[in-house]
Amino acid sequence: MKQQHKVSARFVSILILVTIIGVGSGFIERKNSVPDPIPNDKKKDSIASVAAFREVYKVLTSPRCMNCHPAGENPLQGDDSHVHTMGPKRGKDGKGLYAMKCANCHQPTNIAGVHTPPGNPKWQLPPSDMRMVFQGKTAHELALQIKDYNQNGHKDKKQLLDHARDTLVKAGWNMGEGRPAPPLSYTAFLKVWDDWINKGMYAPVK
Repeated sequence: MKQQHKVSARFVSILILVTIIGVGSGFIERKNSVPDPIPNDKKKDSIASVAAFREVYKVLTSPRCMNCHPAGENPLQGDDSHVHTMGPKRGKDGKGLYAMKCANCHQPTNIAGVHTPPGNPKWQLPPSDMRMVFQGKTAHELALQIKDYNQNGHKDKKQLLDHARDTLVKAGWNMGEGRPAPPLSYTAFLKVWDDWINKGMYAPVK
């Protein structure tokens, strides 16, 4: 009877030890794992997500969006996306350099007349430490950049969804006289933007 008690006690001790090791290993694994800043949901659909981003891409690479997301330090201008003729620079905060600030010409609202400076209270380029370049990017590259927490302005899934509703983004469809709107309506853009994100944020193949 004593022998059976000793065996049972030994078994319990081993079981406790294995449990502690298992829990400890799980803790180490969780501690060292990199959390996904944009959590996935249960509605993943790679085909629908990629198809949605291809529509998003048409908007983001149109002049109305791309002109403020240049590869260089100068904003672009016009339907041919030439370098801004006034020569402004991005600056650290994206609002211009020295005395040449974006807000000097771009007022809170559009100025009347054809091809006059469009306006918005938030008018600026992305800041120098988070440049969010659209110019020259393939659909694959741009999708990966937007979903990258360290390149997209530290936005999680909800913040990305909200960003499409931002007044400066919406202004792309109201840039004043003489400027064509992006190839999708604003409502259609919101639909494909939401679909891309909610269905998994898949990037088109290279």
